[in-house]
Amino acid sequence: MKAMGDRPYLSSNRNANGARTLNGSGATANGGSGRPPAFPATKAQQYSATRPLPRPPPRPRRRRRGCCCTCCLWLTLLLIGLIFLAAIAAGVFYVLCRPQRPSFSVESFRLSTFNITSSNLLTSRLDLAVSARNPNRKVVFLYDDVAISAYSDGVVIGQGSFPAFVHGTENTTVLKATVSSSRQSLEPGEAADLTKRKKFPLEIDLETKAGVKIGGFKSKKIGIRVLCDGIEGRVAKGNPAAGATSPANARCQVKLRIKIWNWTF
Repeated sequence: MKAMGDRPYLSSNRNANGARTLNGSGATANGGSGRPPAFPATKAQQYSATRPLPRPPPRPRRRRRGCCCTCCLWLTLLLIGLIFLAAIAAGVFYVLCRPQRPSFSVESFRLSTFNITSSNLLTSRLDLAVSARNPNRKVVFLYDDVAISAYSDGVVIGQGSFPAFVHGTENTTVLKATVSSSRQSLEPGEAADLTKRKKFPLEIDLETKAGVKIGGFKSKKIGIRVLCDGIEGRVAKGNPAAGATSPANARCQVKLRIKIWNWTF
């Protein structure tokens, strides 16, 4: 039994045998490894640790853009050069050949038959002669078949055709054809208007394709339309000259018909 005055011996170093640990780690608060106590990371440190590194900005592609500009410049210069050479070639061709478009005129026209029945059916016959003149010395024209249509106040009264032909240099060719219709149906108003007439204002429409030949060169054929107006005919009954027309009264215009896709100009 211990005496009252006896007190247990207390070491002055209370943490000599056991030390408190923090956060389950083996480091002591004041002793042990001698390292400073570990504290949890702050929110700023956690955000910086998980934040991805920014990507560097893409470099401008100046080299590719520069190549495109160079190609466009060279293509533009090439196109200008081709246009310039084509203009020179056209000028040389014009000086050497002096090309001129052909001319057409109506030589004779005779309306031998023109009959409209009570059921508005038209039967007609027109004897036509058209002269084509080529004034060029070195240019030959190559014509396809020529389609002919005769109109009176916009009403078709006959159709026909010329065969294909070659139009030589400094040559005048007379084309003869018969333009007719057989029991062609007309509108009542058209039939009544034509029946009242004794003279018929007529228009002759020629359509074909033609190309040029210069030496051994042949061009592609393009559309040509010849419109002749100023013609006035009457039915020739017993007098062959009654339906004839004077060439001085007829006027013919030559127009090119160029087709681009689905449009014709």
